[in-house]
Amino acid sequence: MNWKMVPAALFLAAAALGASVTTLIGTGSPGYSGAQVNNPYGMTIGPDGALYFCDVDNQRIRRLDLATKELSTIAGNGQKAYRGDGGPAVDASLAAPHELLFDRRGDLYFAERDNHVVRKVNMKTRTISTVAGTGKAGFSGDGGPGTQAQLNQPHCVLLDRDGTLLICDLMNRRIRRLHLDTGIIETWAGTGETSATPDGAPVSGTPLNGPRTLALAPNGDIYLALREGNAIYRIDAQTKTLHHMAGTGESGYSGDGGPAIKARFGGSFARLAGPKGMSPGPDNSLFVADTESHAIRKIDMKTGVISTVLGTGEKGDGPEPDPLKCKLNRPHAVLFANGALYVADSEANRIRILQ
Repeated sequence: MNWKMVPAALFLAAAALGASVTTLIGTGSPGYSGAQVNNPYGMTIGPDGALYFCDVDNQRIRRLDLATKELSTIAGNGQKAYRGDGGPAVDASLAAPHELLFDRRGDLYFAERDNHVVRKVNMKTRTISTVAGTGKAGFSGDGGPGTQAQLNQPHCVLLDRDGTLLICDLMNRRIRRLHLDTGIIETWAGTGETSATPDGAPVSGTPLNGPRTLALAPNGDIYLALREGNAIYRIDAQTKTLHHMAGTGESGYSGDGGPAIKARFGGSFARLAGPKGMSPGPDNSLFVADTESHAIRKIDMKTGVISTVLGTGEKGDGPEPDPLKCKLNRPHAVLFANGALYVADSEANRIRILQ
């Protein structure tokens, strides 16, 4: 089929056929209550089946019981600071938690952008500790303990299949790797340079311009979104090479219905405009939070075609339930789980669900 001859509107309609979007939690107004959130970011499903998320401007990690819709706090006292290690996680002070995950033991890890650390909540004792970073921005410590190393605005954490923790050390333009068994940290990818990332280049020794977020594919490959690079790459699990799969490197909101590699992300917002959240979906697809385009897009990995599944490209808040009429406000995270797509519609102060 000649993709250039097919109107983009047909792809959009097909993507949303039979789908509806509703608000899972949030009122549209920022706040901290049993019904309110304040700039939600990264999300994950816990071992208990609940939705855990970073409530960024509440400086907390929160838990949503998907059955009862009850909200509770797992970490953070609401004060923006760096305090509390060794004590109860709910009494600790956080600073802009961005993304989070559970390890194989059921403990919770999250990246704190403004404290320049990665912290851990022991879910049995509910105590908090730092596993990487000193609390001060910088770049140091490779080859030594993660707690003595410096990070600079870590945004994302990912548990690789080998059990190591990968950290998007964004302003250092590197991906750091923390060995959870030894506590040793090292640079896994990136050189600190802002140069372009060549297609097919090895992970080691290749520049990464703004590594913002990572997602693990079912086959063990890793998807990497570059914020300043405004592109998405696939890291081959076997060859450890980088492969350009989406984004031209220029900001914009275009390309639906055609090859993702020729699409633009980031709307008219030229700076820091690249994709900021990703999640593998069904049938070998990848969902992308095109934050500054105020849209959620889907890449069909079999065909390479990109489409919009939620949002209009304009900033706003609804209306629901039609996904392609529902305006979003800088969504930062997506999560496909339980047969549905969870969307952190950050500055609309909502978590929506597309079913």
